[in-house]
Amino acid sequence: MSGHNKWSKIKYTKGKADAVKGKAFSKAAMDIITAVKEGGNADPTLNSRLRMAIEQAKKVNMPNDNIKRAVERGAGKEGGIESVTYEGYAPGGVAMLIECQTDNRNRTASLVRSTLEKNGGNLGTPGSVSFMFHKKGLLEFDSSKVTEDKLMETLLDAGAEDIKDYGDGALEVTCEPADFDKCVKAAEAAGLPIDNAEITLIADNTIAVSEENTAGKILNLVEKIEELDDVQKVSHNADVPDEILNKLAEAQN
Repeated sequence: MSGHNKWSKIKYTKGKADAVKGKAFSKAAMDIITAVKEGGNADPTLNSRLRMAIEQAKKVNMPNDNIKRAVERGAGKEGGIESVTYEGYAPGGVAMLIECQTDNRNRTASLVRSTLEKNGGNLGTPGSVSFMFHKKGLLEFDSSKVTEDKLMETLLDAGAEDIKDYGDGALEVTCEPADFDKCVKAAEAAGLPIDNAEITLIADNTIAVSEENTAGKILNLVEKIEELDDVQKVSHNADVPDEILNKLAEAQN
């Protein structure tokens, strides 16, 4: 969705703080568990999503033993973990989908609900916002290392649907989840370095957020939700102008 990449760059500063607090490992582990479960295979050579998740885990210096345990949990060798998605709203009527991995639904639901309510949002009913989003494969590249033309040449035949140049050094490719593995393998075969690759939820339409105060509240809520241990990923449909995002980013540094 529009603004997806830009918003993630603002959250990157928070991500570094998470690593200091030890939260990066738990997030990476959840990504690996989900990749195994949804990819249907615990072998990274056969599961591109898992391979990308492991690479991201290594980037935050996650120990190999931790990675191995996360793969085993995803394969069901350690039971009790299930996936659950909560739907809700942020300030300004912005829709949110909150993907979690949990061993206790009641605990997670209570934490998500209270965090939403304390930060200007509210928990929705099942189906209230999920219809606004669809799963897509997402691949991110550094424009200093690969050109948009090269991506088109390499990935269109593999199933790439859209290629966006955000003008800030980021190139983003989207595809259907069924074509995700083909796109990743095509990029790797062509020697194109992938910064990030995942299956994610992308909004069909966005809500323009032009007030800095409202945008700040939304960003704060997203961060508070992401800080919950069971939360793996938050998707939303807010579209915030660059100038406001830049101000918010500066305020966080």
